[in-house]
Amino acid sequence: MDTIERIKQQISENPVLLYMKGSPKLPSCGFSSQASQALISCNEKFAYVDILQNPDIRAELPKYADWPTFPQLWVEGELIGGCDIILEMFQQGELQPLVTAAAQKADAE
Repeated sequence: MDTIERIKQQISENPVLLYMKGSPKLPSCGFSSQASQALISCNEKFAYVDILQNPDIRAELPKYADWPTFPQLWVEGELIGGCDIILEMFQQGELQPLVTAAAQKADAE
């Protein structure tokens, strides 16, 4: 399976997916740390891909997503955005309902 196919599969199989540097418990950059903390605060499970462990995804995802930076949050197959957008949505109370709805929909299926 080529890298783009793997990316598409990850996005389609995970209702809430964060591409980040490191892991939520051990982030490797401040932006990934802030983004994962906002998601953890939503109290729903989410998947993540450590792009430092997947250099092929790190190289291909920005082209596929047309988004140059990491982290990247995907919800139900849609790119939500990076750290600034995630934090802004969290602070405005928009992130949790989005994440909760995606998680509940996935649980129901």
